[in-house]
Formats: sequence, C-alpha cells, structure tokens
Amino acid sequence: MIDLHTHTFFSDGELLPSELVRRAEVKGYTAIALTDHVDLSNIDFVLPRIVRVCEVLNRHWKILSIPGVEITHAPLKEIEGLVKYARKNGAKIVVVHGQTLSEPVIPGTNRCAIEAGCDILGHPGKITEPDARLAKKVGVFLELTTRKSHSVGNKHIFNMAKKTGAGMILNTDSHSPEDLVSDVYARKILKNIGLGKSHINEVFRNSENLIKKLGT
Repeated sequence: MIDLHTHTFFSDGELLPSELVRRAEVKGYTAIALTDHVDLSNIDFVLPRIVRVCEVLNRHWKILSIPGVEITHAPLKEIEGLVKYARKNGAKIVVVHGQTLSEPVIPGTNRCAIEAGCDILGHPGKITEPDARLAKKVGVFLELTTRKSHSVGNKHIFNMAKKTGAGMILNTDSHSPEDLVSDVYARKILKNIGLGKSHINEVFRNSENLIKKLGT
C-alpha cells in the first residue's frame, strides 16, 4: 500500500509523524506521504519539520516517508505561489485540497490547482470534464479517497477520469490510526466504486510511478 495524502498533528491529524509512519508500516504500507494542511499562515512552520522527520525516519525504517503538503482553502491567486514555495522548500508531494462536496471550497480551486501543476488534486468532488481533460494534459492525478467525508464524489471522479484519460490515485486522507487501510481493503474500495481489475492495477501503478518520477 502506498498512501500519498495523510495528516499529522501539525495540522488536524491525531498522531506525531513518527507514530503515523510506524502504524502505517505495521499496516503493510511501503510508502507514505505526510501532507499536512497548509496555507500562507503556516507553510513555513510545518514543511521544514515534516522534511526533517522524513529524512530521519528514512535512515532507520524500511517504509519510505515522503514530505509533502496539502494546500487547503487558499485564495485562488495564492495557489500557484504556494505550490512553487512547497516544491522549493522540500515538498516531494504537493496535494491541493479540491472541491469536495463536504466543505465550502472556493469555486475554481480545482482549475487553479491543476494550472499550478500540483501532483494530486485531492477529492475534487464534481470535477468538470474540461478540468479533468486539463489534468490529463498536464499530468495532475485525480484523487479517489477512502475517507468517508469526501468519498461521495468517487464515482463521478472515476467516470470523468475514464472519459478523459486523466490519471487516478487512491489515498486515505488519514487523520487518525483508524483511517489507515490495508492493500486488500483499498482494492475493495476501488471495486465498489466501479473500477475493473485493469483500472485498479493502474491506480496502484500510478502511485508507484509518481514516487519514481519524484526521485524519492
């Protein structure tokens, strides 16, 4: 299992980074990205601490710890700058909090995140076909999620990805130990969304290839 969207107590998660990574390793994970919520107020505080702990953990444990961020509820004109800042300061995975149906995300966030070239558009809700086509063109992955509060959009996201050829990734958006899932459960979630075996294998391959592409 590879999970590229999780949270520690540096934002609204329950666990220390080390504990989250350790619990993921025991769960059978081979890689996990720590992507706490950031905006202009805290990115300079959160990111260097996540970068540092990932460096340390990677010296001691087999599971790969990947530093990242989730840019969340930021003004549209600030998203591109935050993506660039995150990358410049050590984030290997940049997630942008997409237009989930369960929160009042600013309309246009999906488009701005894709145009900014984030790695993953998190739980993008009722993403439009033009935005999905743009994601395909620029190589931004659309997130399918195991998180209940955001998963209502999963089938629509899958349908848009299938229609446009946009890449999909499955993440947990974990905030607590109970949110971590096994590989078997993750595949079951994807099957329930409507993905066949080939699409399921593609989703898992996308996570693997993204890690390789980033040189982590």
